[in-house]
Amino acid sequence: MDTTKTADPTAPEADTAEPQAAKATEAAEAKAELKDAPAADAAGAALCDEELEDGFQDELDATEKASDGVGAGASAVVAAGLGLVALSGSWVSRVIAERQTLVGQIESVNAATTEAKIQALYGDAWHMTALVNGVLSTLALLLAVFVLARPAFGAPGRTLPTWVRAVSWAAVALGALGVLLFGLMYFDILAPLPKAA
Repeated sequence: MDTTKTADPTAPEADTAEPQAAKATEAAEAKAELKDAPAADAAGAALCDEELEDGFQDELDATEKASDGVGAGASAVVAAGLGLVALSGSWVSRVIAERQTLVGQIESVNAATTEAKIQALYGDAWHMTALVNGVLSTLALLLAVFVLARPAFGAPGRTLPTWVRAVSWAAVALGALGVLLFGLMYFDILAPLPKAA
């Protein structure tokens, strides 16, 4: 009885089949990677575009916020200036009062009573001064209220700088004081015209 083993003719083929299967798997994976590469590049490009858009949007928001702050600050300063000018007496009110005094001098010639003369010479000019300064105070008050109320109607999260709010509240106080003071003067409640004896 022959105890030598004969070599199986299919054995080498089995040994070479495994590397061939591995090569085929690697080739399939490489093809899949090549197919996925354009998709990955497209996804990367889309991600870069989104990052650029986010960056541009952030820069635009920062620019808009800065311009809003400048506009609000300028408006607050103008409102406070108007309120202060109205209380101290403006050049416009003085010119209009002098014009009204001239008109009163012309009209006083035909005035029948002393009270009519006083009204023509002084009362009308004082009333015009109170009216013009009252209008300036009202403009200051409205502008300051607009500055303070604007963030409530804008984008959420936007607030005014502290100094802008402080100046706006000062303008509100000056404007309200001016409206009250000049209203009382216009209607002869605070400083009525003197009566003739």
